Amino acid sequence: MNASDEGTLNHFDEDGRARMVDVTGKAESHRRAVARGRLHLSAEGWRALGRSTQEGKGDAIAVAQVAAVQAAKRTGEWIPLAHPLPLGAVEVRWKRDEGRRVLEAEVEVRTFARTGVEMEALTAVSAALLTVYDMLKAADRAMVLGPVWLHAKEGGRSGAHRYEDPPHIDFP
Repeated sequence: MNASDEGTLNHFDEDGRARMVDVTGKAESHRRAVARGRLHLSAEGWRALGRSTQEGKGDAIAVAQVAAVQAAKRTGEWIPLAHPLPLGAVEVRWKRDEGRRVLEAEVEVRTFARTGVEMEALTAVSAALLTVYDMLKAADRAMVLGPVWLHAKEGGRSGAHRYEDPPHIDFP
């Protein structure tokens, strides 16, 4: 199986065994990926998010921000076939939809490397939302995490792509 063939599953060799993709022949270039994810909360969970700076484990958003950066930097340790990458930047942004009680995290990761940073962005946004979940679970056992998706990528042989956001999902 040729790793350069479009649509091939390049983490498998000719015999179907898992392998790390060989990127040594690829040129380094600027790479960027943006992932997004949502955490749906109950009314009590939403109130707890607002008061998390006054009690308990601390400011949930501030702690989750650090968790996102740490997760992006350690993605190569979490995802078995991901390359450890020198990250140039990890930016975390938050959006709150009070009407739906949805907390959305967006993580942008940038590097100059031989392979992309999609996995770093997805891992970071997941870690950020899981951290908020952990910090609020005493107040809200009914939180729902998801969806988590790749929103955009730039760089590399395939160039820039933008992905449609999944629709909002209303949870009880």
